[in-house]
Amino acid sequence: MNMFLLDQAAANSMFGLGDNPWGTVMMYGLIVVMFVAMYFLILRPQRKKQKEEEQMRSSVEVGDDVTTIGGIVGKVIAVRDDDETFVLETGSDKTRIRMKKWAISSIDTPEKQPKKDDKKAKEEKKDNKKDNKKDKE
Repeated sequence: MNMFLLDQAAANSMFGLGDNPWGTVMMYGLIVVMFVAMYFLILRPQRKKQKEEEQMRSSVEVGDDVTTIGGIVGKVIAVRDDDETFVLETGSDKTRIRMKKWAISSIDTPEKQPKKDDKKAKEEKKDNKKDNKKDKE
């Protein structure tokens, strides 16, 4: 019995709990803050990225140039939504491969590329206008 009390006293003094009941609350509060920070720094961005990838894969259309996760590059010639597959035509001999949509790594069609940030686009327009004025003079 005495050994248990000594161990408990040593543990309390080591973590700064002692007779202060707020020490326990602060310890649990710190653990909660760490989990909240982990959610916002790790889990939330990962879910956002997954959602964007799923939207990209569901927007595949016939005629799109795609790259698969295995590195195969080709053009989509058929899409089946009922079983989530597409047919990819690749190579000079027009080889056709049927694949699952989850195997798409990126869509390489220029119209489907992500748009630039508005700030970058505005800066490029300003630079182009300045260059055009210099050329006219």
